[in-house]
Amino acid sequence: MEMEILCGDAELQDVMAMVQRDDRDGMIRLDQLLTRFDGDPRLHFLRGSMLASIGRPIEALAELKRAVELAPDFAIARFQLGFFQLTSGEAVDALTTWGPIALLPEGHYLRFFVGGLTHLIRDEFPETVARLAEGMAANDENPALNHDMQLIIDKVTELQRLPASTDQQDDAVASATSFLLGQFADPGRRN
Repeated sequence: MEMEILCGDAELQDVMAMVQRDDRDGMIRLDQLLTRFDGDPRLHFLRGSMLASIGRPIEALAELKRAVELAPDFAIARFQLGFFQLTSGEAVDALTTWGPIALLPEGHYLRFFVGGLTHLIRDEFPETVARLAEGMAANDENPALNHDMQLIIDKVTELQRLPASTDQQDDAVASATSFLLGQFADPGRRN
């Protein structure tokens, strides 16, 4: 008997609906599907996202890595893995993970988001805001991700309004980093 690699669309939609409703059995159902379809990168991605949202970062990282390992062209999983690495303080790993996103078509929202976050890593705040805003304008498939990028834009914009004294600028950069690390590593935050 040949084992299926990918779970069916109906089962995937069912477990996704459970997760979106915060159904406590969503993780159980997802784990059941993974015992049958361990080669399905979508399930690993979903499990990694769930684990990150409930404050289990080590397991979340492993699941997100597995999703990208199984499907290197799974762009949203690759982006989220890099974002998770960035918010965990691993900027070099994030940049490495995001490398293949440059191969997406010109104008793809993930390319803009990666560009904006790369500027953020370099403390280039005006460029950060511009790229993230362009990504949001191009993104019509993932509203939750637009929300996350808007949070970053809001914080960066707030920091740009601070007076230009050296101490305040240093504090603002530290604050931007703390915000990014704290906001997106927060176990209570939902993706």
